[in-house]
Amino acid sequence: MRRAATTVPRTTERADTVLLVGGTGFIGGAVVRALSAGPDGDGLRPRLRLLSRRGAGGAETAGVEYFTGDLTGPASLRGCCDGVSTVLHLVSHLGRDPRLCTAVNDHGTRALLAEAERAGTDRIVYMSTASVYGVGPHRGEAEGDLPLAPVSAASASRRRAEEAVRKAGGIVLRPNLVYGRGDRWFVPALARVLGRVPVWPSAPANRLSLIAVDDLARVVDALARSPWPPGLGPVHHVNHPEPLPARTLVRAVCRALGLPLSEEEMSAREHTARIERECPELTRHQRMLLTEDHWCESGRIWERLGLGPGPGFPERFATAAPWYRGQRAEYSGPCMA
Repeated sequence: MRRAATTVPRTTERADTVLLVGGTGFIGGAVVRALSAGPDGDGLRPRLRLLSRRGAGGAETAGVEYFTGDLTGPASLRGCCDGVSTVLHLVSHLGRDPRLCTAVNDHGTRALLAEAERAGTDRIVYMSTASVYGVGPHRGEAEGDLPLAPVSAASASRRRAEEAVRKAGGIVLRPNLVYGRGDRWFVPALARVLGRVPVWPSAPANRLSLIAVDDLARVVDALARSPWPPGLGPVHHVNHPEPLPARTLVRAVCRALGLPLSEEEMSAREHTARIERECPELTRHQRMLLTEDHWCESGRIWERLGLGPGPGFPERFATAAPWYRGQRAEYSGPCMA
C-alpha cells in the first residue's frame, strides 16, 4: 500500500473531505481552483485530497492533501477514501488503445468504487462525455432521450464506467465540448483543421453544445460542497444551455489565433469531403462532431443546483483567448493526436 505523500497546512477546517481523482488535468485543475477559491454557505471550505500517481510531485497546492495511488493498481488505492464525504472522479484515458481505455476507464473506475464502498463513501461524481451517444446529429435531446452508442474505445469504456457509477448511486456528468485555459484538445484540434481547411460552410448552420471549463468546475464544486437536492437524477448534460452556431465558434477561433477564414461558398458535403481528405487522422465521429448538429438540452443541472450558467461563449472565450494565443506554436501538425 502506498500512502499519502505530502500534506500541506490548511487555511480552513471542515469535517468534510473531498477526494479528487484527476486534479492535475484540464478539468481537474479548474475544479481544484474552484474548491480552493471561495467559501461555501457555512463560510468554510471542504478539505481537499488529491489522488495522484506521483503524489504532490513537487507541485504542492496550499490546503491540499496528496495521496499516492494509481487507478490501474487497486492495492494502491487502499485508504484513499477513508474519511471522505464525496469522490470526484475526473480521470479518463482518451487515447485509442482499447487495453489502456479498459484498464483506466473501466477497471480503474470499478477499483475506485470498491474502495469508496469499503470506506463507506456513497457520494460519487463521475465526469463522462456526451460522446457516449456516438455519431449525431443530436438536436436538443434531454438526458434519457438518446441511446448510448459509443464508437471509440475511450467512449465505450467510459460508458461502462458510467454504468458502474450509476449502480453505486453516483452522479454522471456528460459535457460535450469543453474549452478554456488548459485546453489541449478541442480548440487546438479545431485550429489545426482550420490551418488545412480555411473555409467553413455557412449553411446549413450546425450548432454545438459547449461549456467553459470554469463553468463546468462550478457545477462540480456545487456537487462537492452541498447536499444533493432530492430528485437530482443520476445523469446530467453539463453545457451552456444556449447552443452555439459552429460558424460563430470558427470565426472567434480564427480571430483569436490570426488564422485566415475564406468566405468561399462551399456546401457542407464538399466541406466534409475536404476535411476527410486533408485531415485523414480524424475519425468520422471527430469530423461529424464539428460539422453536424451536436447539442443537447442542458438547462436542468443549472436549475436543480440553483446556479447561473454564466455569460456564454463570447465572453468566456475572450477571457481564454490570450492563453490560446500563447500556445500558438502547438497548433501545427496533425489535426488530432
